Amino acid sequence: MRNVLFFPVLVLLFFSTCFGYHIEVLQVADIAAYDDTHRGLLEELAHNGIVEGQNLTINRQIIEASADANLWKKVGILLKIKSAASRITDAHPDLVITVGTPATKYSMDKIMGAGIPLVFSCVANPPVLGCPSVIEPLPGLTGATLYQDPLNYLVLAQMAKPDIQKMGMIYSDDDNAVAFSTEITRKATRLGITMATKEVGKSDSLTPAALELIDTGVDSFAIPLDAYYGLRNQEHGKELLAVASEYNLPVFCFVNYDDKGALLYAGPDFHHMGVLSGRQAAAILKEGKKPEELPILGQKDLQVFVDRQIAERLGIDIPARLLEVAKDR
Repeated sequence: MRNVLFFPVLVLLFFSTCFGYHIEVLQVADIAAYDDTHRGLLEELAHNGIVEGQNLTINRQIIEASADANLWKKVGILLKIKSAASRITDAHPDLVITVGTPATKYSMDKIMGAGIPLVFSCVANPPVLGCPSVIEPLPGLTGATLYQDPLNYLVLAQMAKPDIQKMGMIYSDDDNAVAFSTEITRKATRLGITMATKEVGKSDSLTPAALELIDTGVDSFAIPLDAYYGLRNQEHGKELLAVASEYNLPVFCFVNYDDKGALLYAGPDFHHMGVLSGRQAAAILKEGKKPEELPILGQKDLQVFVDRQIAERLGIDIPARLLEVAKDR
């Protein structure tokens, strides 16, 4: 009887091993937000019956990188991405998931050229990858985007402080930040807001740029989705919050930033980005969908937070209609 039971168990183990899924994950920079994304990915795959350790082998490669790396270090990171892409294609996975813009942008040609479906996550501006729009995929490529229409952020900011006229924003040469600056500057005029922007190097101090914008008459500041603000324990964000506090100017974080001091925070949920990427991956692996058949997914609802203490200090009354959709920070 024991032998009779033993044989089916061996058969099940054989088939689960031979016919399980193999996913490779590639990301650049080891940051907490991407850990949230990875957890969301695994949870959504499991929800679809694709479970790590059972019928899923998943290999996560993290390339160490500093957002303020100099030119030679950036070249080194680029070479590491391309080398990782070669190793991934040699492994012949069923699917590859890239996390972030650099990991996707500099590996996609190699992976897609090998005929391996590619799903990206946490890319803020898909057109940077060559996508026709923020929702249209490419042959062999789809994913989940962090993109949110900047107009939505400005509407929230104007709800919090209706008399905004000139908003300052400091950003770096980060691909996502440059694209965001261009779009928000163009769209702000629809709401009667002028954007005063200034680009800085990732190794530059923020304070001189902030003071320069204050001299031009800005009445508020915005923090965009930009790697610059996450450097060295969020040093530059703390600088901006300190300068704004000194001049009694509100700060609007268009990303769910960790430090307190802003009036309003609004941005995407990185865990949810993982869930959306997992949804795309499951459709490809289980339903046989091709990436180009799956529109790029994005988060429909922003996470919104307000800091009532900051509002009180600035003498701002947060309207009830904003408090209905926002949580307390």
